[in-house]
Amino acid sequence: MALLEWASSLTPQQWAFTAVGAIALLHIVPYLWDANRMRKYPGPFLAKFSYLWLGYHSMMGHRSEVVHEMHRQYGSWVRLAPNYLSIADPDALQIVYAHGNGTSKSDFYDAFVSIRRGVFNSRDRAEHTRKRKIISHIFSAKSVAEFEPSIRLHVMSLIEQWDKYTDMAKKGMSGKEGTGWFGKDNWLWFDCLPWFNFLAFDIIGDLAFGAPFGMIETGADAAPVPKGGVIDCKDETEIEHVPAVQIINDRGEFSMSLGVLPPSWRPIVRRLPWFSNGGMAVRRLAGIAIVAVNKRLKTPTDRVDLLQKLMQGKDDQGLPMGREELTAEAQTQLIAGSDTTSNTSCAIVYWLARYPEAQKKLQKELDDELGVEDEIASTAEQVKRLTYLDAVINEAMRLHSTSALGLPRLVPEDGIHVLGEFFPEGAVLGVPSYTIHRDPQIWGEDVEVYRPERWFEQDAVGIQKTFNPFSFGPRACVGKNLATLELQIIISSLLRRYEFVLQDPTKDLPTAEGFLRKPLDCHVMMRRRDA
Repeated sequence: MALLEWASSLTPQQWAFTAVGAIALLHIVPYLWDANRMRKYPGPFLAKFSYLWLGYHSMMGHRSEVVHEMHRQYGSWVRLAPNYLSIADPDALQIVYAHGNGTSKSDFYDAFVSIRRGVFNSRDRAEHTRKRKIISHIFSAKSVAEFEPSIRLHVMSLIEQWDKYTDMAKKGMSGKEGTGWFGKDNWLWFDCLPWFNFLAFDIIGDLAFGAPFGMIETGADAAPVPKGGVIDCKDETEIEHVPAVQIINDRGEFSMSLGVLPPSWRPIVRRLPWFSNGGMAVRRLAGIAIVAVNKRLKTPTDRVDLLQKLMQGKDDQGLPMGREELTAEAQTQLIAGSDTTSNTSCAIVYWLARYPEAQKKLQKELDDELGVEDEIASTAEQVKRLTYLDAVINEAMRLHSTSALGLPRLVPEDGIHVLGEFFPEGAVLGVPSYTIHRDPQIWGEDVEVYRPERWFEQDAVGIQKTFNPFSFGPRACVGKNLATLELQIIISSLLRRYEFVLQDPTKDLPTAEGFLRKPLDCHVMMRRRDA
């Protein structure tokens, strides 16, 4: 009662000073208490006291570049939030993400849950182990080889479409207004990014749900969802078509920006206008998975694909996944399989167009090794022996770093030692791939130059411990083998057939980062090599 009387007696100015003082104490006391032993590490001033610094730069879409600049300014250890430390040292990878060290995914991953937790955002170690046992065999090298016909089919569909456009370009024809392409001087001028999105979505749609989305055929970003929002995984409803690529982009930005903030802030922050599109994107993305899984389960088939293998998988108790869990895992594969492949494919073409000597060397290897073959799309047997192709892909993944941020790991009960430093329970650590991929001690002083030859020159041990496109340890990307095969077939098939040049050689590849770092466009000139 006395407290209420005191509060009611305050003037508006006193209330304002009281509120400011309370907010200051909430930030200053934890800093002084230093429960996570991070006060000694340098970093942006605001980041020492508040999550606002990291939240702001996550929203702005260039977090990894900003964090990289912080490491250039402060060194290998940078405090990015009150309980989050970024460690830009390749040796830290083996500790922070290693098997048996006890670290787990932080509450950052809670922001990525929609239908239910999947293998990507499961934080419980036992549950993650259970899921991974069911899923991991699906992505073994032997199993992934069974997906090759589907990958090649959609690559051939893309080539058929591009051949039509290049034939029209040779005649000086242009697309209808709004199509974004035109022919000039025997070259096709267009933005290739949407087409890599269409290709990746059709491949993963075929593999994860039993049928492609038909984006290559229509040249449009469209996928079916329940009209009006998400439905129960078993319900029927009216369907509408939405832009799936944009939905995944919006969802990544939303979940990334929300995930870096404390859980107690999230219910309030969700109500802010900036987050409204992201919330809708989460619901629509779940709807895409629900519609696709429902459609597939209505028409049983013995075809070999991810969904069939997920349905056949069983845990240690001999139990298969339930309908809801199956849908959640299929959604995970849709996101991971579309976003990473399209972004990386586009980045590879950009760098090859920017560095024509590398493009010519790759095409010579393709001609020498595959020149007598008749296949439009390369085969897994052909690409596995192409060493320069692998260097081209790896160098683009190093520079572009689709998964660029330092994935956050929570220190366990007993704490851990990292490079001579001890961190207690509750501290959050991450190793930023974008920055270690630019470590001059590993990669040389020309780290910003696209040079595939470095993969034959650099210290193999140094590269092995530093190159981190698929993360590291027990929670690394389970789809690495599938992604690698896709990139090998896509890039070898397209570069064997086409020549690429940048429309503006002075322009850097524009990017934005949600959870993944993505190109915004890639305007190139393309022509058939036999033209």
